[in-house]
Amino acid sequence: MVGRRSARAGFLAMAAVASLLLAATGCGGSGGGEAAAEDLAGTELCGGDAVSAEASKALKVITGASRFGTMAETSTVAHAAKGLVEAWPYPTGGRDDICRVYTAAGSPEFELRVTWGLEGGAPTGSTASDLIRLRMGEETLAGEKSASMVFGCRSDRFPGATKPAHVRIGVERWGMPKPVEGDAEALRDAYATVAHSFSLAMAKELGCEENGGLPEEAVLERA
Repeated sequence: MVGRRSARAGFLAMAAVASLLLAATGCGGSGGGEAAAEDLAGTELCGGDAVSAEASKALKVITGASRFGTMAETSTVAHAAKGLVEAWPYPTGGRDDICRVYTAAGSPEFELRVTWGLEGGAPTGSTASDLIRLRMGEETLAGEKSASMVFGCRSDRFPGATKPAHVRIGVERWGMPKPVEGDAEALRDAYATVAHSFSLAMAKELGCEENGGLPEEAVLERA
C-alpha cells in the first residue's frame, strides 16, 4: 500500500509540473505547434533577421503598436527558404507562411500574415486598381492593406537552374473585420517597407546574386 501511495504521489507531482510548463509556454501556433513568443520588438520578429529598423517603424504605422508576438520557432525566413528551395522549379500556385505577426497583449488586436510563393515566370504587369506599383524588384505592389514584391534569384541553392527563380513575398492584414484606419499613402509606404525587408532577408538567405537586384533600403517611388 505504501508503494502504491508513493507511486501515485509521484505521478501527481509530475502532472503538476507539466501543467505549470504548459501555462508558462502558452498554446502552440502555426508552424509546428511550438510556443508563442510574446512582447517582442519589431526587429526581433520572425527569427530576428527579417525586420529592419525602418520596417519596425513601418509596423507601428500599420498596427499602432511597437511590441508584438509571433508564433512558433520555425516561423523564420531561414525555415521558409528551405521550403522554397524544395519547391523549385515548380510554381507553388499559392502562398505559404513565413510567419504571422500579432500585437502583444494589451495592444489593439492586429494580425499580419507574411508569405512566400514561387512564380512560374516574371510578372506580367497587371495591377489591381487599389494597388500602386513601386520601383523595386521585378514587381512591387502596395495598398492600404497589403503589399507584395517579386524578385528574380539566381543562386547555387537551385541546382541545375538555367533561369532565375521568381520569388514573391507578401505582407497582408489578416482576419481583421474592422475597416482600415489611417493615411492611405502612409499605409502603402509602410506595407511596401515591410515587404521589402522580408524580401531582402529572403534574397540574402537564398544567396541570390546581387541580392536579387533589391536595394538595401526600400524605394517608395512610383513606377
